[in-house]
Amino acid sequence: MNLNQALDAIRKGEFVLISDSPDREGETDLVIAAEKVGPAHIAKMRRDGGGLICVALHPKIANNFGLPYMTKIYESASPTHEVLNATTPDDIPYDERSAFSITVNHRQTHTGVTDSDRALTIRELGKLGSGSFDGPAIKEFGREFRSPGHVPILRAAGELVAERQGHTELAVALMEMAGVTPVAVVCEMLDAETSEALAGNRVKTYAEDNDLVLLDGEKIVRAYSDWSEQDPQEGD
Repeated sequence: MNLNQALDAIRKGEFVLISDSPDREGETDLVIAAEKVGPAHIAKMRRDGGGLICVALHPKIANNFGLPYMTKIYESASPTHEVLNATTPDDIPYDERSAFSITVNHRQTHTGVTDSDRALTIRELGKLGSGSFDGPAIKEFGREFRSPGHVPILRAAGELVAERQGHTELAVALMEMAGVTPVAVVCEMLDAETSEALAGNRVKTYAEDNDLVLLDGEKIVRAYSDWSEQDPQEGD
């Protein structure tokens, strides 16, 4: 299956599978457009993926919402909370930094963790991300969401895959190329038999059994580079 099939699947609100480099996490994530998510999608990610269900935001959207990296929050709070200095993530084996920002629940959710609640939170993140604002949308974000919550937000790097090739950036780049709001849901595929990430032929078998497009992250990196050159306003 090729990139065009993946883009078509994203536009239809279907899952695709993205594998990053074996030299990085060596993981495969279930990925779908946030604005298309319903409770059944959350249930599938829980059952078939098993990893953390996160929402990845394009850097422009994250900036518009005033969303910081979680490490920046820790740095600010560390003078009064020594444990935050002690737990600095300066030894991540596959990356230089974490993409995590804050966690949220939509204000219309109850506990925030049910399939229905998480679907609502994620879908509304996609909807708000699609909006156009004259200035920062921090007040709009605060009216819609409370924090902490059960949906972790990830901030994609400023230059996307040209700067970092994590699932956060790969998924957001795929959304951009598909022409949907660049807010993506990602969930790692785990293997209960090995207690590790789902890998190799087991990933391919899952993709075939579920009729899903399986993409190598490098293909997205190359395609996004070409796409950005053709349409620099969209790709910057």
